[in-house]
Amino acid sequence: MKKVLKVVAWLLGIVLLIVAGVAAWINFAPAPTYDPPTIPELKVEVTPERVAQGAKIASMQCVICHTGSDGKLSGQILKDSPKAFGKFHSANITKHPDRGIGKWTDGEIYYFLRTSVRKDGRFATPAMPKFPKAADEDLYSVIAWLRSDDQRLEPSERGSHPQELTFLAKALMKFVFRPYPFPTEPIPLPDTANAVELGRYLATGLYGCYDCHSADFATNNALEPEKSVGFFGGGNPMLDMEGNVMPSANITPDPETGIGSWTEEQFVQTVKHGRRPDGTSIRYPMLPHTPLTDGEVKAIYAYLRTVPPVKNKVERPAFD
Repeated sequence: MKKVLKVVAWLLGIVLLIVAGVAAWINFAPAPTYDPPTIPELKVEVTPERVAQGAKIASMQCVICHTGSDGKLSGQILKDSPKAFGKFHSANITKHPDRGIGKWTDGEIYYFLRTSVRKDGRFATPAMPKFPKAADEDLYSVIAWLRSDDQRLEPSERGSHPQELTFLAKALMKFVFRPYPFPTEPIPLPDTANAVELGRYLATGLYGCYDCHSADFATNNALEPEKSVGFFGGGNPMLDMEGNVMPSANITPDPETGIGSWTEEQFVQTVKHGRRPDGTSIRYPMLPHTPLTDGEVKAIYAYLRTVPPVKNKVERPAFD
């Protein structure tokens, strides 16, 4: 019997050493890197139309997270990131050649926006939005804007702050989160004459409305958004700037718990101007999307009417 116990003790000791070793590797090893990618040769023509479209996209996807204390897009701490993941810091994306992205080629920016992988193989944190389904032309517009004379993009000396990740975040980056595949075919713009097609593109491909309005970031499917758990059914436990939990709204066409009873005009007023049909104001992290045209918001509404209803009553916080 003593011999059996001794063997069991040795085996347990070995298992504990292995677990401790893996835990130490997760905690102290650097973030995963991948083989340096093959960067596409790309030179985006900077036109006024592209700069305007890029600025529009950036105003809803880039500016709020990347604006630093100097008023430039030099990066900041993301106060609304989940505490379980640690502290995320957005990067300096000004034209500074060393501290920003001034030396990045158009192809490197394009590849990064698609996959979240830098030219040296480093992978971005989960806080950085990815655009695997955005149309090529819209990403070209973002690149054109990054090359523009927007004063917020002028070189900033502020260095990008290193990420402060928890053990959980480090483990997820090593075992769960992976770069998205680089598209093998061009991705065209949607048919703007087809409201549902345009709305689907805006809500799932370009602006990622489903990402916040589905059940949880951890169960979202960026490559097949419709397979996300609770697709547009809300309840995602997001945070405001004070760290209060602000679950996202159910925006499926369920008439009782979603927006099935909303008119098109009520939806436009809420999305563009931040006023719900009951007269209350939306609250951060949802912001008024004033740069969108009425036609674009109506297209999103038309698409949401085709989404399967989800019966999920999302309670507003007491301080709302």
